[in-house]
Amino acid sequence: MCGHSKTRRFAFLLLALGLTMGLAMPAGAVRLKDIASFGGVRSNDLVGYGLVVGLPGTGDKSSSQFTIQSMANMLENMGVKVDRAALKPKNVAAVMVTVKMPASARPGSRLDATVSSVGDASSLLGGVLLMTPLKGIDGSIYALCQGSLAVGGFSAGGDAATATKNITTVGRIPGGAVVERSVPFSFNEQKDITIQLGVEDFSTAKQVADSLNKAIGGQYAHAQDASSIRLGIPPQYQGNIVALMASLENLEVQPDSRAKVVVDEKTGTVVLGSNVTLSRVAVSHGNLNVVVSEQPQVSQPGAFSPGQTAITPSTEIGVREEQRRLVLMAGASIQELVDGLNAIGATPRDLISILRTMKSAGALHADLEVL
Repeated sequence: MCGHSKTRRFAFLLLALGLTMGLAMPAGAVRLKDIASFGGVRSNDLVGYGLVVGLPGTGDKSSSQFTIQSMANMLENMGVKVDRAALKPKNVAAVMVTVKMPASARPGSRLDATVSSVGDASSLLGGVLLMTPLKGIDGSIYALCQGSLAVGGFSAGGDAATATKNITTVGRIPGGAVVERSVPFSFNEQKDITIQLGVEDFSTAKQVADSLNKAIGGQYAHAQDASSIRLGIPPQYQGNIVALMASLENLEVQPDSRAKVVVDEKTGTVVLGSNVTLSRVAVSHGNLNVVVSEQPQVSQPGAFSPGQTAITPSTEIGVREEQRRLVLMAGASIQELVDGLNAIGATPRDLISILRTMKSAGALHADLEVL
């Protein structure tokens, strides 16, 4: 009985492994939603000005007049008469609050907020943001934000030294913003959708359009340019676009792009794309080192002689030039390029110079981008 159970368990594992291998994407294939964005699925930036209170003496200094003015206006709106000259804002900091609100957010939804100091406060640790209205680009209020800040750092010090970890003038309020007004947009009411690719490539755009038409079963998708596809909504999905997009966003495509070599001179990093090729070219690379050494000699006259102590200059010059072989490189793939450059012992810094020279000679068939 135990043997039959083990046999069935083994057979089940083989079946599960077979299904997993069958569902795996082919090499180089990616999902459509990983390389594209869909029309109407976007976020809207909200911003507001507010006050953080309860700081342990790390707030704005007295020179921040806008903080004092904001404190006085807030207290006067609450019916408290104050002398602005007597206000000390060391426990208060003026901040800007930013939130990204998706188009699907509805009243009552909670969003994360980022709070950043705009004055000369040294830390927002331990502070509480007072109710702050958040406005969109049209000037309308879409959300309200309030709550305790979470600051991922600390700052401490004395008269002679200070210690700081991470940034203490920027904090987060998880779920601190409450949506009060939604964006007037209905995703399901669209007659067509624009799919925006993350890369500009005509081959990829045509491939995506063909894959969409094949999946839907009709000529509904049309590539408008190298990075955008217009998708008409089939009649059976009118008013139910969510179901359509849920089935299309997992389509597998193989994105193509121009051959490119990216060089970061600050760190010596070189990244070569898989489509980089080169024509037949001979490369020789070497370094010339010139070392100048000064070793002055002191001339000391004999005792009781009329001579004077003098310094005689002595210069030594050494020249060393590396002898590198002339290497012939002709490849149709990146592997030949890498092997050829390794054959002459090129370092990342040398590789940058070699690639630039090969590009100028017309032997490197790729876009060379220097960061």
